[in-house]
Amino acid sequence: MTVGPPFLPALKDGASWRQFGDPVVSVLRRKSVEQSIRDTEQPEHRLRKELTGLDLTVFGIGVIIGTGIFVLTGVAANQTAGPAVALSFVIAGVACALAALCYAEFASTVPVAGSAYTYSYATLGELVAWIIGWDLILEFVLAGATVAVGWSQYFAVLMETLGVTLPAAVSGGEGSVFNVPATLIVLILTAVLVGGIKISSRLNAVVVTIKVAVVLFVIVAGLFFVRGGNYAPFVPPAEPAQGGAGADATLLEAVFGQAPANFGISGIFAAAALVFFAFIGFDIVATAAEETRLPQRDVPRGILGSLAVCTSLYVAVSLVVVGMQHYAQLDTKAPLAAAFQAVGQPFIANLITIGALAGLTTVVMVLMLGQSRVAFAMSRDGLLPRWLSQVHPRYGTPYRITVIVGLVVAVLAGFIPLEELAELVNIGTLFAFVLVAAAVIILRRTRPDLPRGFRVPWGPVIPVLAMVACAVLMLFLTVETWLRFFAWMALGLVVYFLYGHRRSRLAQAGRDGQRMPDQPDLDTGFGSASPPPR
Repeated sequence: MTVGPPFLPALKDGASWRQFGDPVVSVLRRKSVEQSIRDTEQPEHRLRKELTGLDLTVFGIGVIIGTGIFVLTGVAANQTAGPAVALSFVIAGVACALAALCYAEFASTVPVAGSAYTYSYATLGELVAWIIGWDLILEFVLAGATVAVGWSQYFAVLMETLGVTLPAAVSGGEGSVFNVPATLIVLILTAVLVGGIKISSRLNAVVVTIKVAVVLFVIVAGLFFVRGGNYAPFVPPAEPAQGGAGADATLLEAVFGQAPANFGISGIFAAAALVFFAFIGFDIVATAAEETRLPQRDVPRGILGSLAVCTSLYVAVSLVVVGMQHYAQLDTKAPLAAAFQAVGQPFIANLITIGALAGLTTVVMVLMLGQSRVAFAMSRDGLLPRWLSQVHPRYGTPYRITVIVGLVVAVLAGFIPLEELAELVNIGTLFAFVLVAAAVIILRRTRPDLPRGFRVPWGPVIPVLAMVACAVLMLFLTVETWLRFFAWMALGLVVYFLYGHRRSRLAQAGRDGQRMPDQPDLDTGFGSASPPPR
């Protein structure tokens, strides 16, 4: 008898579940780690290995320091957490750190483009891998477009400082028809990404140096204007949320029938779920593993190093800004600049505007970099059209998918107001983090033989804590966000079963009566379909 997965009946000798195309088995098929690594050596799909550990750390800082530090600090303090927003950053940072350890182990074990998508394909099966890839498309594209819109707002402010007022119809503000600055910056950065990973890395390093210098200057200069009275009360008492009901309530409030409220202890966690957007990006470091010279060593350093630096800066800036100005008076669009304007320091406010422009520029660029690498990995596996994974013969970049990603982000940034969709980025990222943490535990059990350049300490404890921490933050996102997320996932399932399920390389190998190298006969990871030895 041929043995299948434990929940499926056995087949007669010589039969295979692949022959019957069983839908349950086919969506569980997995791509081996060895094959994932071998695919990186195909000439037409080979990315150039030009990045170092320092490059990856700077990439991480480049994408993490942006909207969170220049915008979300004021929003979270003013509307949700008060001065305790610093604790919200700590909570979000801890959740990210736990997930980052899991990413670091995977990236050192499977140094392949695609990040969470690639890891899920090797451990949880094709369907879960598709869901994660579809989820990352939501994360990176929407985040890139949202940050590009924020960039255009700071650009308009800078132009006004120089005496140039942009027409309202094209500036991206209220009443805008087409956001020209946001579209242009996306297209320019798309050209940079097509030109090569090293060029992108050098531009990122220059801009990151500028914005980190501005952030450090803000922290030092702001200390001279801090007043202790602004920290009282550090945790404002809870109060009913204005107009919060129904889909505007968090999932936790909806489940337990609680009235939506701001501030208090629950406000700290709600703010943590909001400012989590500020940390999005460290996982993009993992998407560049295939372009790193020594990924087993440098990718973990890049992930953990960039996260540590940025968390420290976030906490410091949040403490300074709520100390300079009472949380109820903080501006929710440009809190740092407005705080220095309020204390009579317009020069520093203008400097912050320049730093924000620099910061948001690299965020948009690295988000599009991450999206192009995830889509590149998916197309190389056949879940998206294979021609998308073609690498440019001169620049060594996946230029086709990079151009498509750039055009999509440019259109979204130019035409669509994305403020209400920003929380979708958070829930998508948290969902990916939960699955990556679970995949670490699974791969430890199924492939203990794999060489690991980095191992998550304390066995399964850290991955489990990462799953719990991310799940808790997801509970503090609104019901409306959850409904939109489920709608996007449902659309993704339709696309998968209409295209990817039949077109993937594993599916084609099954129809040809063959199997991928190192792929179990069932393509499910449950073991060989051959009879046991007698």
